[in-house]
Amino acid sequence: MAATWDKILLFGDSITQESFNQQRGFGFSAGLQHEYIRRLDVVNRGFSGYTSRQALKILPHIVPSPSTANIRLLVVFLGANDASRPGAENKQHVPLEEYVSNLEKIITHPSVTAHSPKVVLVAPAPIDEHLVWANDKSQGRAAVSRKNVDLKRYSDAAARLGEKLGVPVVNLWKTLMAKTGWKEEEWKESEPILGALELPQSEELVRLLYDGLHFNPAGYQVLLEELLKAIRESIPELAPENVPLLLPVWNDAGAWDTWDAAYNK
Repeated sequence: MAATWDKILLFGDSITQESFNQQRGFGFSAGLQHEYIRRLDVVNRGFSGYTSRQALKILPHIVPSPSTANIRLLVVFLGANDASRPGAENKQHVPLEEYVSNLEKIITHPSVTAHSPKVVLVAPAPIDEHLVWANDKSQGRAAVSRKNVDLKRYSDAAARLGEKLGVPVVNLWKTLMAKTGWKEEEWKESEPILGALELPQSEELVRLLYDGLHFNPAGYQVLLEELLKAIRESIPELAPENVPLLLPVWNDAGAWDTWDAAYNK
């Protein structure tokens, strides 16, 4: 009988898609696979440019049936594109209410629930508008496509949905903004928020986000740390140290005897 590894399915946009890329250094997906090596397989289903609307459409076509693969953990990370400005030239904006509805439909979709997986929801991260605007201008756009205050709104909404569904949430917006020293209790909604064009550029956001939106290795490292923290706190049975190795350790004679008795009769 062939050994079968259960899966961790990462479902998201370009931030997920790029997270196996090692050209800049540390990548989140590679780091996560290292944590679960010989325990669970990490499957990257990130789709550059996708919104929650598009993700919901393709979901039934990317989730395998339980007869062919068993998904133990689903990590959903969407919203960076949905939170584009209404009327932005990238045409990626999805209204906040629809974004939340789409996330809920993804998490509760029959294709997903057939696996009875544990789910972790990753809320959208902050952006640096200075770098985003530089990229927009390079593409001939007349206005910045995203505003950090909008990413906060979408992140807060994702966190509320997680609470409603009883799903653990990795709140990247709060975590990364805290690393800049920004304090929400000192911010007034009538004022620009850190990361905005109206304020000086944040060196910490630049360190975390190479183009103001996508992650540097430092940003991916935070994502990995926060995901593992959420798993250990809310789904301890899926913490790497609690998932058994699928095959015997090379020098464990007792385990090999048990293996031989079961499979090599």
